[in-house]
Amino acid sequence: MIERVEGVIIKEKVYSETSKIIDVVTKEHGIISILAKGARTLKSPLRSSSTKLTYGYFNIMYKEGKLSTLKEIDVIDFYKNIKKDIIKISYASYILELVDQVIKQTKSEDIYYNLVSSLKKMDEGLNPQIITNILELKWLKSLGVMPILDRCSICGSENIVTISSDAGGFLCRNCRKDETIVDEKTIKLIRMFYYVDIGKIDKIEISKKVCEEIDFFLTNYYDRYTGLYLKSKKMIDKLSKVGEL
Repeated sequence: MIERVEGVIIKEKVYSETSKIIDVVTKEHGIISILAKGARTLKSPLRSSSTKLTYGYFNIMYKEGKLSTLKEIDVIDFYKNIKKDIIKISYASYILELVDQVIKQTKSEDIYYNLVSSLKKMDEGLNPQIITNILELKWLKSLGVMPILDRCSICGSENIVTISSDAGGFLCRNCRKDETIVDEKTIKLIRMFYYVDIGKIDKIEISKKVCEEIDFFLTNYYDRYTGLYLKSKKMIDKLSKVGEL
């Protein structure tokens, strides 16, 4: 029986001379592996649509816990603007690799919704670093390592002056040691990031300094608490070092 599922292709790999296997994060079943027979041949109708970063409806012979078989894809979006920009494709590749790890912890529809919303906003031209940071912060809860963002992580005070990955969240003036004091907007925005609906964001105007402080915290926090080492993150770091970001 053919089942229709909504999803985004996050990975593709060669299966034979003519076929390939695609990993799709779906709204209905989390991540599933699907055999795309003949998709590598020039004349196949699946050739262009069965590629990474294709969002659509997948008509499949679904086999729970096994390799499903692809029949047809009704494409919703190819995210063409993302694919034309090395910075956007780097961030998109990172969040696809990240969702592969996050969804293993919990198959929540919120994870899927936030992924699709983030890709849409990146494709529309919103800052990919900020969108990625919002997503990273939201997914920390799914990973079970959410930082403390409503009070000082040590004493509980609300007189916050900075944020520290070592301390696990916000720090007040009394508990701060040698941590750098961050911009007040950094504190306000990083708290707001967790609650904001990505799908409803129309524009983002944040200073470079605040962006750097938020990204610095989240990068260090992920390194310290998640145990995730993603190859695509290295590409973002390389682009940052050569001044592309």
